[in-house]
Amino acid sequence: MTAVVFDHDGPWTEEEYLALGETHQRVELFDGSLHVTPASTPQHQNISGELRAALRRPVREAGLRVLEGVNVRLRPDRISIPDLVVTDPIDLDDPYVDAGDVRLACEIISPDNAATDKVLKMHYYAAAGIAWYLLVEQKSLVAQLYQLQGGHYVEHSTAGPGGVLKLTEPVHVTIRPETLLD
Repeated sequence: MTAVVFDHDGPWTEEEYLALGETHQRVELFDGSLHVTPASTPQHQNISGELRAALRRPVREAGLRVLEGVNVRLRPDRISIPDLVVTDPIDLDDPYVDAGDVRLACEIISPDNAATDKVLKMHYYAAAGIAWYLLVEQKSLVAQLYQLQGGHYVEHSTAGPGGVLKLTEPVHVTIRPETLLD
């Protein structure tokens, strides 16, 4: 895959991006440029898995899906890979989830990608109309839930270890951040 990335001339199209297929790296498409990051750390993956487990039952009861690390098409030539998404029922054989089907996007913030998650992706997810955005700080386990209002995210609630984050949309669930570590 590395040779393909470096041998490419000019901006990437969505079709060229999707033709890359599955990779071990996280490769996202932002307006003709590829954003490549290495695989997540075990700590990151553990938090993601625990969060998905906490969401699984309430999401199913609501008739929705919770997915990890899938392509989300925010608009043509802009495809992101959130750590977790809660979606409407979708065709699992499609190469990406359309942003219109995403009810909540979640990013687990690692020290080396904080700006991407807190600025770039927050802006892109808001522009795509994703109603809820959940950020979880990997180091501190502070969870911040944002709601889309007027085209921008506004903080809805925050909780750290010892606290409780209550979601009422898109599903009803209580998350205790300290339980996200095994």
